[in-house]
Amino acid sequence: MHGEYKVPGGKLVVADLDVVDEHVRNAQISGDFFLEPDDALERINGALAGLQVATSAAQIAARVRGALGDGVEMLGFSPEAVAVAVRRALTGATGWRDHEWEFVHDVPREPALQMALDEVLTEQVGSGERPPTLRVWEWASNAVIIGSFQSLRNEVDLDGATRHDVTVVRRISGGGAMFVEPGNTITYSLYVPESLVSGLSFIESYAFLDDWVIGALNDLGIAATYQPINDITSPAGKIAGAAQKRFAGGAVLHHVTMAYDMDADKMVQVLRIGREKLSDKGTKSANKRVDPLRSQTGLDRADVISRMAGTFRNRYGLLDGTISPDTVALAEERVAAKFGTEEWLTRVP
Repeated sequence: MHGEYKVPGGKLVVADLDVVDEHVRNAQISGDFFLEPDDALERINGALAGLQVATSAAQIAARVRGALGDGVEMLGFSPEAVAVAVRRALTGATGWRDHEWEFVHDVPREPALQMALDEVLTEQVGSGERPPTLRVWEWASNAVIIGSFQSLRNEVDLDGATRHDVTVVRRISGGGAMFVEPGNTITYSLYVPESLVSGLSFIESYAFLDDWVIGALNDLGIAATYQPINDITSPAGKIAGAAQKRFAGGAVLHHVTMAYDMDADKMVQVLRIGREKLSDKGTKSANKRVDPLRSQTGLDRADVISRMAGTFRNRYGLLDGTISPDTVALAEERVAAKFGTEEWLTRVP
């Protein structure tokens, strides 16, 4: 069995092992990490011998840490990273390059249809109807997208939304509210098979699926980093927020909204950003909470998107694709039955 785990901001850890009678045999850890002293690798491999297949990642990490003891330097990885690589081997996880990725830079669509397309496209990846896909959205109108479990009245000033012609919709993933305007936002979704994140916790999968875009932003000269649980930030401020939903059909939706430019004054008239939340972020002004990509890169939005897609393509391969009319029609049915209804929008009043 073979499993790989690229530590976000760190090194690659590879686990090769056999399983006999539900126990690990012949475990070998390798990678481009740094480790001192040299015999520490033998201690790691020895700690993995005889593990039961059902051993949790936390238990594996504790066993590795105990075997290493004091005086060991692990650079670019950790006992937890070893544990993830082992769990990915045991669960038959796939790697990015095991899949043929499709890229869709979509046409502008109304907010409720965007919500429905996310659900339909994820289901199609889970059923094998379409390959794993990276979709860049285009917005047809202003919108506020609230998380699946957020209270509508607590998050949105509906009078302000009406005044600024903002459509309010609810997505299927958790997380916080997002304010978007056409041309001022870069939103993308990853529709991936569950095997890609197999062996990863929910928090680990956020960092894992965001690693490529962190690299893309770094290539643009932005010192971007992942901030648990679901933020992408730089020293200048927050850049993006991610949300995720795992489907019973064997697929994962991971979508990210990035600020290219923003009207912060309008945003605070539409979103009920309370003092406590702003205080928690260490700032008194919503204008300072988000630092758009436009100000950090000086690039046109189209150039930023092109560079991002280029990074993904160079890492994992990317073929141009489309969304079929039948898929759009199915999503439109979901709008009528779910995403465009008052019942869905007010499921948490």
